[in-house]
Amino acid sequence: MTIAAILRTKGGEVVSITAEQTVGDAVALLAERRVGAVPVMAGDAVVGIFSERDVIHAIAAHGSAAMTRSVGDTMTAPPITVAPGEAVIGALSLMTRRRIRHLPVVDQGRVVGFVSIGDLVKYRIDKIEADAEAMRSYIQSA
Repeated sequence: MTIAAILRTKGGEVVSITAEQTVGDAVALLAERRVGAVPVMAGDAVVGIFSERDVIHAIAAHGSAAMTRSVGDTMTAPPITVAPGEAVIGALSLMTRRRIRHLPVVDQGRVVGFVSIGDLVKYRIDKIEADAEAMRSYIQSA
């Protein structure tokens, strides 16, 4: 089970933002797309992650003026990334250790996907349920 398997079912569309855009722009994008985080891009390179947590920290530090600050001033950087060939369990372990919920998937320096802890957990649960069903079928046919 690899990250690539998740991207095959989820798709590889990556909604992103640039470091020059404002926190207000980023908040609008998060709300419009109903996502909790986006990668921050500089050309083809991911330079950070902007998440709901970053919004909270910016507002706590700067009040309503946070909305006019740049994403680059408030994002989490450097980003922690995974490769498509990474095992799902390894990515889950990384997310748990680093206390993060989103990972850009990078292949040869290019972002090819973006996964959340929810994506990984859903994939694991689906796999466990499929294995259990296969075992039930095997036992019933014996």
